[in-house]
Amino acid sequence: MSGERFCVLIIGGYGTFGGRLARLLGDEPRLRLLVAGRSLEKADDFVADLRTPKDGAEGLGSNNLGAMVQAVRFDRDGDLTEQLTRMRPALVVDASGPFQTFGKNAYKVAEACIDLGIDYADIADSTGFVAGIGGLDAAARAKGTFALSGLSSLPALSFAALDAMAPHFSRVDSVAAGIAPSAHVRIGLNVVRAIASYAGRKITVRRDGRPAAGRGLLDSMRVTVAAPGVAPLRSRKFLLVDAPDLKLLPARFADLKSSFTGVGTEPQPLQRLLSLVARLVHLRLLPSLLPFSRLLQRASHALAIGEHRGGMFVRISGIDHAGNRLSCGWHLIAEGDDGPFIPVIGVDALVRRLLTGMRPEDGARPAAGELRLADFEAAFRRFSITSGIRVENEEARQPLYRQILGSAWDQLPPAISALHAGGTRVASGRARIERGGGLLARIVAGMIGFPRAGEDVPVTVRFVPDGDREIWTRDFGGTVFRSWQVEGKGRDRHLLAEVFGPFRVLMALVPDGEKLRLVVRGWRFCGIPLPLFLAPGGDTYEEERDGRFHFHVEIGGRLTGLVVRYTGWLDLEE
Repeated sequence: MSGERFCVLIIGGYGTFGGRLARLLGDEPRLRLLVAGRSLEKADDFVADLRTPKDGAEGLGSNNLGAMVQAVRFDRDGDLTEQLTRMRPALVVDASGPFQTFGKNAYKVAEACIDLGIDYADIADSTGFVAGIGGLDAAARAKGTFALSGLSSLPALSFAALDAMAPHFSRVDSVAAGIAPSAHVRIGLNVVRAIASYAGRKITVRRDGRPAAGRGLLDSMRVTVAAPGVAPLRSRKFLLVDAPDLKLLPARFADLKSSFTGVGTEPQPLQRLLSLVARLVHLRLLPSLLPFSRLLQRASHALAIGEHRGGMFVRISGIDHAGNRLSCGWHLIAEGDDGPFIPVIGVDALVRRLLTGMRPEDGARPAAGELRLADFEAAFRRFSITSGIRVENEEARQPLYRQILGSAWDQLPPAISALHAGGTRVASGRARIERGGGLLARIVAGMIGFPRAGEDVPVTVRFVPDGDREIWTRDFGGTVFRSWQVEGKGRDRHLLAEVFGPFRVLMALVPDGEKLRLVVRGWRFCGIPLPLFLAPGGDTYEEERDGRFHFHVEIGGRLTGLVVRYTGWLDLEE
């Protein structure tokens, strides 16, 4: 590229998503960013805030701001040709919306860009809008420009994940995708209006290989979002939403039998409220939820209760190349306030590719498949965002820990992966054992059969597969106790369940450098769920030290205090 800065006009640049895009691109000194909207005053205020140093926000509109940023007034209902000619952007990004309500002249911004030979992209999530952009294809090709619609979580990121998993399949039967925003995300009004526009109304999905009528915010499926290598989100229901994927998937997979796209709102009582009012629309007791958009937005802000984490999943199932049933799942988890940046990461990746000379083909089309999963993953590294894939072959199950960890299995040190490689195996070593002195701790330890305290105690562990579970028999100097481990089912999916007598403890497997941490996420007594804050906890992990497997197991709780702590090392026997 020449020394002149690459100019990007962001329509809705001080809004919910446009503002995040400006912050993402703000560290790039080769860019000139035009932050645009109807209010020049609001644009000026946003740019002033963007230029203000912010501790701990490196690269997201802070001291590291390198782009030339300018506030401009842009009215999409005004003279578009005059405005675009005056501003002379190389790329226009429409981050406004809601695209569901743009009306008859929905593509006027894209058309104006094409007429002037300006490249165009948007983050539309409207099925009709994204699918219809192809009507401008001939004009865009003739002008040597591109127009990409839907460069957002759905369908750009979801299709990138699908393209990464599709090579495992000879036939794809079903696809489901969903977004689980953090309860603490302050959802923008345009997002609420978009959802309200189809709540309770017909949404076309795929069932039994044919188009079928789904019901917006009424049809549902339960999913546990569990990115490999981090603690999963709590299991939740996802309500059907209208997303471009539903229109685009049948063209991507000719044999597709079923499809679903959903949102898993937290807290779940808020989601049940949304479903209830959507039912009123479905029953024609209300004409639409659009007049209640502001009220729904306020309710979502007032009920910001729950984990400060969000996520996304894409699930695909069908037949592999050997003729066996196969399922794949790509999952993503974002910590804290990082999740809301995901819908604009696709545009960020596009701009950075353009800066390196990597340009999309000319033409107008949906952005599904335009970017690779690696493009998104490169951007995820700027955030606390983890994603990965699990492959589940129903005919040949993988070893238990590998099944649960998915692609995070590759992060394990050799000594840990060898111990959990599956099959019948025996490991022996030495251990130090501590026991709690409280009465309740002694009762629990006696019920399970934990060994007595001791120093340099010989230990042998025998691992025996039994169907989909694995039986662990531990021998500490002649004191033997058993437990068995299995992957959780239903709400507990992707968690490791370990059963000690009447107790079932649910744990997330979390690689952490040379360690594999086991983080308690729930527990049961005789099948009855118990409060998490009373769950047996402690610092429990496995690690490789000097090439040898070491263990540190700590079991205790608020009511019992320390029950047992045993630490030591094991070597696999030949």
